[in-house]
Amino acid sequence: MALQTALRRTPSTLASNPVLFVPVLALTLVQVPQLLLQSSAPLIASLVSLAASALYLVAVPFFQAGIIGMADEALDGRTSLSTFVANGKEHFVSVFVVYLILLVVNVALGMIAFVAGIVGVVSLLGSMPTGTPDPGGVNVALLAAVAVVVLAVVLAYLVVAFLIQFYGQAIVIDGYDAIESITHSAGVVRRNVVSVLGYSVLVGVLAGGFGLVIGLGSALAAPQFGAGAPVDPFVVSMPSLGAVAISAVTVVLGTLFGGFFGTLSVAYYRELTG
Repeated sequence: MALQTALRRTPSTLASNPVLFVPVLALTLVQVPQLLLQSSAPLIASLVSLAASALYLVAVPFFQAGIIGMADEALDGRTSLSTFVANGKEHFVSVFVVYLILLVVNVALGMIAFVAGIVGVVSLLGSMPTGTPDPGGVNVALLAAVAVVVLAVVLAYLVVAFLIQFYGQAIVIDGYDAIESITHSAGVVRRNVVSVLGYSVLVGVLAGGFGLVIGLGSALAAPQFGAGAPVDPFVVSMPSLGAVAISAVTVVLGTLFGGFFGTLSVAYYRELTG
């Protein structure tokens, strides 16, 4: 089984090439200032978050290509940061193009869902002119249509993400260009639907657990407005212990998960494509 083989090879590859964690650690550290400022300077934290988002837009494709190249080399023996840099430079444009295509698709789907949701809310509020619910005035057909549109958007997003999830591997490992990598990834997935579905569920569960831990930690570390002394968003203070703790957890778990998933995805793709 491709997934079982990839799961067996990934830990030993990481153990013999701990340098695979270094690029992921560097990318994870970018989140630390935002997390620390979240409790001490909420307004600045928002500005830092915007700047980090812009940085990620450019940096992630480079890191994605570099990490895939490193993992591919590590599965055959040893790798180094020079491989990361070389692959990041060589394949940045192709990965960035697909990254932008995905971004446009996601924004378009999000806008469709947003507009559908607004229509649903307006319809629901329009059925309550006196401020009290009037079940008889609700346009059930319209609300059902809105629900169908939202579900269709969610399904479309999941299908797109499912089909093209190996575009980075196709570019870096097999040398496809941006558009070819999309069709190649879709072909690989179609030929291995059941296996890839199991792989995607595993990765989704791991990512969901990681996101839940970080989300809960961030919520606990966030300043509690209205509880006790008011927090002035324009005043910078020392980060709370909770913010420091969640930053440390984010760095450690993010580095471990990123290194593991980056290597697993390459090992699994290689097993699927022979």
